[in-house]
Amino acid sequence: MAKHNDLRKEQALEYHANGRPGKIEVVPTKESKTQRDLSLAYSPGVAEPCKEIAKNTEDVYKYTAKGNLVAVISNGTAVLGLGDIGPEASKPVMEGKGVLFKIFADIDVFDIEINEKDPEKFVQIVKALEPTFGGINLEDIKAPECFYIEQELKKQMKIPVMHDDQHGTAIISGAALLNALELQKKKIDKVKFVINGAGAAAMACVELYAGLGAKYENFTMFDIAGVLHKGRTDLNEVKSKYAVDEKKKNITLETALKDADVFVGLSVGNVITPEMVKSMARNPIVFAMANPDPEITYEAATAVRKDIIMATGRTDYPNQVNNVLGFPYIFRGALDVRATQINEAMKLAAVKALAGLAKKPVPDIVNMAYNQSHMSFGPEYIIPKPVDPRLLATVAPAVAKAAEESGVAQKRIENWDAYVLELNKRLGLDNQLIRVIGNKARKDPKRLVFAEADNQKILKAASIAYDEGIAYPILLGNPDRIKKIAEKHDIDLTDLPIIDPRSDEMEEKREEYAELFFKKRQRKGFNKYESLKIMKDRNHFGCMMVEMGDADAMLSGLTKNYAEAIRPALQIIGTEEDVKKIAGMYLLLTKKGPLFLADTTVNFNPTAQELADITMMVAKEVRNFNLVPRIAMLSYSNFGSSDSPEARLVAEATRILKKTDPTLIVDGEMQGSLAFNKEILRDNYPFSELVNEEVNVLIFPNLTAGNVTYNLLKEVGGADAIGPILLGMKKPVHVLQLGSTVRSIVNMVTVSVVDAQLKCKSNVRDVAEQTHWWRRLKKKKK
Repeated sequence: MAKHNDLRKEQALEYHANGRPGKIEVVPTKESKTQRDLSLAYSPGVAEPCKEIAKNTEDVYKYTAKGNLVAVISNGTAVLGLGDIGPEASKPVMEGKGVLFKIFADIDVFDIEINEKDPEKFVQIVKALEPTFGGINLEDIKAPECFYIEQELKKQMKIPVMHDDQHGTAIISGAALLNALELQKKKIDKVKFVINGAGAAAMACVELYAGLGAKYENFTMFDIAGVLHKGRTDLNEVKSKYAVDEKKKNITLETALKDADVFVGLSVGNVITPEMVKSMARNPIVFAMANPDPEITYEAATAVRKDIIMATGRTDYPNQVNNVLGFPYIFRGALDVRATQINEAMKLAAVKALAGLAKKPVPDIVNMAYNQSHMSFGPEYIIPKPVDPRLLATVAPAVAKAAEESGVAQKRIENWDAYVLELNKRLGLDNQLIRVIGNKARKDPKRLVFAEADNQKILKAASIAYDEGIAYPILLGNPDRIKKIAEKHDIDLTDLPIIDPRSDEMEEKREEYAELFFKKRQRKGFNKYESLKIMKDRNHFGCMMVEMGDADAMLSGLTKNYAEAIRPALQIIGTEEDVKKIAGMYLLLTKKGPLFLADTTVNFNPTAQELADITMMVAKEVRNFNLVPRIAMLSYSNFGSSDSPEARLVAEATRILKKTDPTLIVDGEMQGSLAFNKEILRDNYPFSELVNEEVNVLIFPNLTAGNVTYNLLKEVGGADAIGPILLGMKKPVHVLQLGSTVRSIVNMVTVSVVDAQLKCKSNVRDVAEQTHWWRRLKKKKK
């Protein structure tokens, strides 16, 4: 589904440049609104913590951000696959690393790009930064200088220092290796290793494998000059440990792989042939980690060996070795005990924690992300997935414990259970939701109709959705007009079919659709002529495509009012069985985690029964996201404090819900603040079912309350809004908010595709069959 590189380039450049350039900013953590606030933040109040720190340097952790601040530092000499592109050009990568630290482990980052290639001077510069930071993440520094720089900084600094390019891959692949060896029933001290590549990452891997029990004499390593052997004069101290006898200097990769147990590739793509894999020992392990092209493809290797366990660096194959499984959590654990370094014990603890986590039952949210019903420990699951919400609370405590036990921790964690709870609260366990549903959409993209394709935002969103593998877009509108808009805004529509419902080409389809529409609406105000005429309307035509199975979902409403956009869907597709009224729901991604709000778009003044019905639909949808709904029924009254009709209505809806589904975690009527202030709720209303629960669903007494709240949270509160999501429709038709951004549209595409996946479950079709109509349109276009 991939498209042209120039489109990806355009999107990437726009992403980094739009709005405030770059990807990170500094945000104050204390109030700074009044003159008193400013006096405390700066002069004269700031003098007090300064004096305390001057008396006791360790108080810097008490009064400043040092304890949660990591420097991501590079000189730009080995950036990704781009090589020595300089410190300025490396800055987008370092900012990106900062984003990963924040979203996966709530660690703040300053990225620092240093214009210095001399390793000794580089060390002096970084060492001088020690008072500012709690840890140093070295990044994209070329070998062999990176070895010297890391070693010297570890010696000279009393804060954790790690070169992730070296140790990240080693830690993740080490965890994968332990589990692969267990599954293949092999002992690490007995197996024969062949390593292709001898750069920073490869050397860190073999050193860590040795720390896990592998024997130096069981390694055969290759670099660009061939096998590492004792006769070579270009080997450093570390490489020399793995050099074979000089008489084996003519050994090749092909001969070395014969009867080898483990192959580890950190080199270039396609250097291993299927025959070479075939010659390996029984139950081989192949880690082909070159990116983007592995040393041998997953398909080629598994085709010749059914007994193989394989890992790559790619997301589209099982067992991805991804550094994000390691560095955020390793630094989190190190910072939380104020470790003076990241030592071998801490790295090995991370390895064992990752390996152990892969053996535990996989959460539903991870299965959902990878479109699996029951992922479990085995040849295709030897390391956890990056979206696993348990990583932070598993790896960080293991690293922190190892720091304490190895004597490098300056602060002890007294209550480990409380520490795990604190880690889970840092990010909100469910805040990876949009990444999870994005992954799920990509596993089984659906055919999605865009009814308003003569709009720049829609075309851009459709192009992004196709390029990212989320959906197969179908564009409705005048082809000439659409192409002009796309050309004007540099939007690539290559491969995307465009249908004009008004064209002669669609006459046969219009007649087919009109016939069914007439059957549905002939006693509801439509005659035969009107039924045929209305099929020229894109919303009606698009809904009929979904109803007839020519598409899986539809999006509309960007330029229409809500009622007008919904009407065709209700006329053609209708509601699910037992649903009397549809409802609208918004998903808000907040710092507290995801919040589901309803009804925000459809029902003006629902009755108690209707409010209960809406809540049941929302609960069902929340469960479809693999989350447990915890529902607050909102009002201006708290548990009978007001006897007004509206308060009684919400209380009655709550009573109906508890009777209908006693397992539902729901309570009300209650004020909005009470839903999130656990202390007040516990102290004043200890009987409530929501005491000590994390509320994630808010149900409003009427449309005004719901609509006002979600708009305020979105615009003033800074929450990322996805919606409105229509609830109760038989098939997926969703209505965009008037004037939605491209980002919002893409998010709604993702939700629509996942909705289509769920609603297509009863009629599972082959992907080729599923996309037949789309591909036929594409072919016709060409």
